[in-house]
Order: sequence, then structure tokens, then C-alpha cells
Amino acid sequence: MLDWFRNVGVAVYTVGHGMWVTLRYWLITYKSDRGTFTDQFEYPEKPVPVAARYRGFHRYDLTTCIACDQCAKACPVDCIYIGKERVEGAKGFKVTGFTIDYSKCMFCALCVEPCPVDCIFMGATHDLSCYSRDGCIVDFSRLPTDVAWGRSTLNPTAVAESKVLVEPVHGGPNQ
Repeated sequence: MLDWFRNVGVAVYTVGHGMWVTLRYWLITYKSDRGTFTDQFEYPEKPVPVAARYRGFHRYDLTTCIACDQCAKACPVDCIYIGKERVEGAKGFKVTGFTIDYSKCMFCALCVEPCPVDCIFMGATHDLSCYSRDGCIVDFSRLPTDVAWGRSTLNPTAVAESKVLVEPVHGGPNQ
């Protein structure tokens, strides 16, 4: 019988302690100097601070990629599309397109490990918002090299500008 009262006492203490933690964090939200999210981080101008091992939007180096398709094969949701052409007079392939569909991607980082030349890795980009589904498709081969490589974050403006077609895809129905 004494054990039963001891267990009831521990249960009441545990629930009370949990409710105290909840109440404490709830009251913190009403502090007058707390500010909004954009006041604290100046979000559009400065990136949100993320943890060192954060798995954000991918970073890709087109100059070192050998088009081996290992990342596309390792992707469990098939969101990586690689376009390649055989190099004339040499062995190997030339990458013509490297596209990731972020409407499918689950940011698991399984595509990073099998890459033999370490040309793809997870970046620190927190947000790459868009207004349509085709905005979630990023073709890294169309991004300018100075924007696409060398930084830990991806510039959403450069991604949007890379989607604008400068030349038509084909010359018309007779070509």
C-alpha cells in the first residue's frame, strides 16, 4: 500500500513539474521586449541562423561533377534529374542539366554520401519560397557559377532569374 501512495506522489509531482515548464514557456511569449521573428533575425536581408549540421537546400558544384548518376540512384523519392552528353574524342560525360525537384525532396541527405567527387552536399539555405510548383524545381546548371558555388546559402533571387527562358527550347514545329 505504501508503494501505491509513493507512485501516486511521483505521478502528481511529474505532472506538476511538466505543467510548470509549460506555464513558464507560455508566459515568456508575453514579454514586451520579445519582438517578432523578423525583428530578431531581419529575415529577408540576413539569413536565419541555423545549426552546423542543418540539412538545407542542396549545394552543387557543376565543375567537378562527373555525371555518374550515383546521387540520382541513391535518392529514395527520385527527385534528382541529371542530363548528360558523351564527350567527343574523350571518355566520360558532360553535364547538361542537374535538376532537383524540391516539391518531392525530403532532405534526407542520402544523395550526398555516394558521390565519389563530393560535388553535392547539404547547404544552409533555410527558405527558397515560391508561388508555383515549377518554382520548386531548381536547375543548378542554369545558375551563374559565382552565385551557385562557393557559398553556404542559395540566393532565391538568382534561382528565380535562372528560370527565365532567354531562348526558345526549340525553333518550332518544323525543326
